[in-house]
This record gives sequence, structure tokens and C-alpha cells, in this order.
Amino acid sequence: MALNSKLTKLKVDPNTQVNLADWTTSIKPLYSSKKKHQELLNELHEELGALQDILYAHNRYALLLILQGIDSAGKGSIIKHVMTGINPQGCQVYSFQQPSAEDLDHDFLWRSNNRLPERGRIGIFDRSYYEEVTAVRVIPGLLEQQHLPMELLDPTKFWQERFQDIVNLESHLHRNGTRTVKIFLHLSKEEQRQRLLERIDEPKKNWKISRADIEARQHWEAFQTAYAECLSATSTEHSPWYIVPADDKLNAQLLVSKIVTETMKTLQMNYPIATEAHRKELAEIREALEKE
Repeated sequence: MALNSKLTKLKVDPNTQVNLADWTTSIKPLYSSKKKHQELLNELHEELGALQDILYAHNRYALLLILQGIDSAGKGSIIKHVMTGINPQGCQVYSFQQPSAEDLDHDFLWRSNNRLPERGRIGIFDRSYYEEVTAVRVIPGLLEQQHLPMELLDPTKFWQERFQDIVNLESHLHRNGTRTVKIFLHLSKEEQRQRLLERIDEPKKNWKISRADIEARQHWEAFQTAYAECLSATSTEHSPWYIVPADDKLNAQLLVSKIVTETMKTLQMNYPIATEAHRKELAEIREALEKE
């Protein structure tokens, strides 16, 4: 599938000053029909499943997939449809909702650090520590809940320091074998409106919407600005952001699948090679089985 050229255009190069208005939320369909979309997705599932099997056996790398975006951007859809082909034994998914009282009494990276994937596994964050430099920055009152000393809340440097903390964390993870793939699902305001209305109109989706979604929507421009600054400050060579057009969920599924697959291909991993002692042991086991 000729998607590699598309991925290059989605990647945020280090030191890029992002203006989300310059990044499209919609591209032409990468599939000719829903049937063709499923065929393409199945091919990627098969490839991703094979790579995950090697990742698990090699047991030296981990993969962290971070999904960010405004409400209804399609994070759940990505998890459901993109990760279908992988073995649940080697994957863990965490959805970061409102922090608990315990979370708020720790540093802002604490609850995420406790859920990072072990070597050999894929970890998926539905939202993440990036909420701490977007939602916490935009929604009134959230920062105050974190009980920080007043002298540390200098607005001229507070958010830049948090960006640097995140970059430092991801550099640390990279040096310890965890590869971080960061996806920003870029949704238009009109498409979000349609999806929110759909959640109201379809009874089985009513549970997905609350007044908080509408209140957050009232801060649309502030969120766009906060995300733009975040993407600009935290996209690095080893942990880049990808801004994925999200108005078409089927396109987004293909693009994210390809991003994850291509990232895993860069890992220098293989199935463990049996040592001489292990080969001898295998020969003895074979002999015992053949004598039965």
C-alpha cells in the first residue's frame, strides 16, 4: 500500500511551529469502497501481528502508542479497529479519565509512569500526560486541583517547563528501549458537531456524551492553540508527533495502522537464536518424544 509518502506529510518535524489551521482534517479516501478498506486494514493487521510476535519474543523493546485529540476525534475507534490483529497477551490499553485524589497528590507524570508498557509489549494510551498541557491549561480550575506551590505557577515559564519535562521523559524512555508513537487526531469543528449530535440521536451512544463535552467545545480555539504549542514543543526526532486527518474515520484507521507498522519495522529485533546448550536440550526433548 502506497502510504509512506502520506506519512511523511503527517509527521511534525522537530522545531516546527505548528498552526493547526494549516493542517488538513480531511484527505481523499485511501480506499475505493468499504470492502477495499477492510482488505487494506486486514493486510496491515497481519503485518502488525507478525511484528508484535517478534517484539514479544525479542523482549528488548516496548512500544507506546499515544492517542490525543479533542472529544469524539476517534481515539476509541482507532483502538478497536487498528489493534484488532494483535495478541492481547502482549498489549495493554489505558484510558486516562479524570484524575483521582491520589493522582492529584502526585506529580503530573505519576499516573502515566505507572502504566508504561514492559519490554516486549505494546502500550496504548487513550489520552495521556499530554492532557496536562492541553486540557489542564484550557479548562478553568483544573490546575488549581493539583495543589502546586504558588511560587511554581509562573505563567511565563510554567507550561514550557512541563513541555521540557515531557521531552525529558520520552528521551529517557527512548534510551531504555521504549519507542513512543504519538498521534494527534485532527478533527474539524463541524465534524465534531455531527458526531456529538449522532451520540444524542443514537440511544446506544447516549452514554458517550455529557454536558462536559459541550462545555469543552466552547473552548475550541483555546484547545487549538494549546495543542499547537504542545505539538511544536514536544515533537522530537526520536518521539515525533503525527497529525492525522480524522474527519474520515476509515482513513484515520489506515494511516495510524501504517504509522505503527512502519515504526515497528525500524526496531532491530528478531526471534531469539537458540544457544548451543539450548539446541542440545531440544535434541534431547525430541528424542524423548519420539520414543513415546
